[in-house]
Amino acid sequence: MAEHLPRSERLVALDAFRGLTIAGMLLVNNPGTWSAVYPPLRHAEWHGWTPTDLIFPFFLFIVGITTHLSLASRERRGDPLSALTRQTLKRGVLIVLLGLGLAAFPFVPLERLAQLRIPGVLQRIGICYLAAAFLTRGRSTRWVAWLSAVLLLGYWALLGLIPTPGTGIATWDVPDATLPAWLDRTLLGGHLWSATRTWDPEGILSTIPAVGTCLLGVLAGRWLARPMPLAERLNGLFAAGALGVAVGGAWGWLFPINKNLWTSSYVVFTGGMACITLSVCLWAIDVRGWRGWARPFVTYGLNPMIAYVGSGLMARVLGIIHVPTADGGASLQSLAYEAAFASWLTPINASLAYALAFVGVWYAILLVLERRNVIFRL
Repeated sequence: MAEHLPRSERLVALDAFRGLTIAGMLLVNNPGTWSAVYPPLRHAEWHGWTPTDLIFPFFLFIVGITTHLSLASRERRGDPLSALTRQTLKRGVLIVLLGLGLAAFPFVPLERLAQLRIPGVLQRIGICYLAAAFLTRGRSTRWVAWLSAVLLLGYWALLGLIPTPGTGIATWDVPDATLPAWLDRTLLGGHLWSATRTWDPEGILSTIPAVGTCLLGVLAGRWLARPMPLAERLNGLFAAGALGVAVGGAWGWLFPINKNLWTSSYVVFTGGMACITLSVCLWAIDVRGWRGWARPFVTYGLNPMIAYVGSGLMARVLGIIHVPTADGGASLQSLAYEAAFASWLTPINASLAYALAFVGVWYAILLVLERRNVIFRL
């Protein structure tokens, strides 16, 4: 009798993978000080990649998998098409609104809202979710694969062949001079990431290949749902991941791997890495039965939205609240960092220790919510 991957166990492995990704987000987003961070915990400045550059595409890849699993489950249950459409729209719009709300917090002074950053991580997740859900619903796997290829090849052509207005050249080497940067400034000028101002890493045009990342997740979800022995599915997923890493790396010689531009080579490379990571999680949890290591990550994976939004709000509050000191005043965040870690560790290790403590605090919060069966689902 064929060995099939039990749905409950598969979701445990998926929760572990998602939780690993969310915990990674919190780790890299909350160092004790940005002036002392280990290089692997920073994004690549432009071309190239670091482990940190895998985190966001991993999450979009997971969104693709869960989109397929959710829609397929509802279709099997017999939910009408209109109900599926309403639920999809509601979920996507709420994710976008949460992202805008997080960017606007603490909502004062009101003048600050006039320059609110419109793109963002949650905004991109919501848009990619909506696109993946509506583009793949009722479509064959072959159609989804062809659509993915068209999006990625089309984006390559756009950046490589279309000159940026005002420069007369097509480039991906100069951040301010790329076509995505020009489009961001033209349509969202004054509402871009404050660290760059002239372009946004979650900008308009780069959302096209980001949808491709989500579609690769849909393809992975469909593969895992096939009625095949578990070993064959895991071997196939791992092989697809190895192929993606090789193809993405080779493509990078022509179209550099670049997280800020979300280049097509970056999509294929990170999609391959996601397949490999997920297959390892499935092998460890479902084949070998090694579940203890995954428990904290499952806790993170059960409430990813609470973890991301809640940690973002906490970090903002710790940075906003200032306490009078002999030197004139300091934020709660800097006081906690100095007192608990910087007073006895080297700067780079103190910064990492603070980030690990932040992840630990949120694990404790999420564990309490899990034990009380508080699971936030959109």
